[in-house]
Amino acid sequence: MENGSNDLLNAFRQGSAEAFEAAFETLFHQHQHTVNGWILRIVRNPATAEELTVETFSRIYRAREHFQPSRGFEGWARRIATRAALDWLRTVRPETELPAEIPAPATADPAISSEIQRKIALAFQRLAPKLRVAATLAVIEELPHKEVADALGISVAAVKLRVFRALRTLRKDLQQQGITP
Repeated sequence: MENGSNDLLNAFRQGSAEAFEAAFETLFHQHQHTVNGWILRIVRNPATAEELTVETFSRIYRAREHFQPSRGFEGWARRIATRAALDWLRTVRPETELPAEIPAPATADPAISSEIQRKIALAFQRLAPKLRVAATLAVIEELPHKEVADALGISVAAVKLRVFRALRTLRKDLQQQGITP
C-alpha cells in the first residue's frame, strides 16, 4: 500500500496529463471529507465549508508543482484549506455570518441566554481572522497546538500568542457589551 500511495503522489506531482488527472481524482475522493471537516471547524457553516472545499481542491489542482510527495498530501491540503478559509473569513462582515451555535450558559431565562449567545457570537466574529482561526481550532475544537501550528504554517509559540490575544480581545469586547466573562 505504501508503494501505491507513493506512486499516486508522484503521479499527482509530475505524472503525464492522464496520470495527473487520475491521481487528482483519486486524491479528491480520498481527502474531500477530511478537508471539508477541517474547513467546517474554521468557518462553522456547512454550506460555506462545501464551497471552500471546492475552492481548496481548485487551488490544489493549480499548485501541484509546489507539492512535495515526500511530505505527504494531507498536511499540504490542510494548509491550503486553512488559507482558503482565512481568505473567506477576511471578506465576511461580522454582522452577516454568525458561527454555529455556541453552548448557552445555564440560566433560568432563555431570552437572556439567547442575547448573551448572540453577543458572544458577534464578539467572536469581530476578531481578526488569524486570531479567530487559532482560537476556534485550539479552544473550541480543542486541537493540539502543534496540529494548529502545522495547519496555519506557524510555530506553536505563535499559536499560543494568537489564542492569548483572541481570548483577551474577546474578554474586552464582552465587558464593553456588559457581559462579565
